[in-house]
Amino acid sequence: MNQFVSLTFEGIANGAVYAALGLSLVIVYQATRVVNFAQPALALIAAYTAHTVIRATGSYWLGFASAVAAGTLLGVLTERLLLRRVQDRSPLNAVILTLGLLLALRGLAGMVWGNLQHSFPPPMSFRDLEAVPISPEELFALASVALVAAALFVLHRFTPLGLRMRAAALRPESARLSGVRVGLVLTAGWGIASAIGALAGMLAVPPLLSPTVLDAVFVYGIAAAVLGGLDNPFGALAGGLVIGVGLSYVSGYVGSELTTLAALAILVVVLSLRPAGLFSRATVRKV
Repeated sequence: MNQFVSLTFEGIANGAVYAALGLSLVIVYQATRVVNFAQPALALIAAYTAHTVIRATGSYWLGFASAVAAGTLLGVLTERLLLRRVQDRSPLNAVILTLGLLLALRGLAGMVWGNLQHSFPPPMSFRDLEAVPISPEELFALASVALVAAALFVLHRFTPLGLRMRAAALRPESARLSGVRVGLVLTAGWGIASAIGALAGMLAVPPLLSPTVLDAVFVYGIAAAVLGGLDNPFGALAGGLVIGVGLSYVSGYVGSELTTLAALAILVVVLSLRPAGLFSRATVRKV
């Protein structure tokens, strides 16, 4: 019973990380209909930035703030300098561009920081809390992602920027006629998505940082986004928790070598029943 409870909490904490990365993918997809395959590379550069700041100052929280700031800036620059140039062309062009950016930034990280693993501190010590079967790091991950989800809900539902973002994503031409600066709103969306991706990277990286450390996390983040529905930000949160808990049970009871296969199996089963994701809305198309 203790193992089941421990695996459940571990799965929820890992699922929160997958949900955050999935959420960053969904925000961009909603606005541009493009899956941002460069997101793990943006998060990786943000994590290396944090690593540099932490080594220079000795403060994890300064590194954390620098990672979020670097992630936001990279997202803004990616949209303004690269994606905007191909936004009126085939979506395949944007997908290929993000794949190229993924390879370029990963190579840049290896050139600047090296391909060896670097120790990366967690936000808190590894001592477990005595009262509950959850570590401080897992509690921090859950609290961080819950806070981000709440802030995103408030932004989308109760702020002018959120209204403009929804209008620009759903009806860009109508939004332009209404005076919405669609390009600026899309840039803001990319910045917010990349900041959330940087948060996911900071939660996933410890204890070792290397150029390929986020590859598996990105696979599970995509699975979370697809599972919940690429048009539903909060579906990505639920999808991340499903993936995280499911993989935790598989790793604990069957073996860690089967986790990737289990993620694929969960995805196939759910999409066989709900092809557009668990929380997708039915759409009607005239032919």
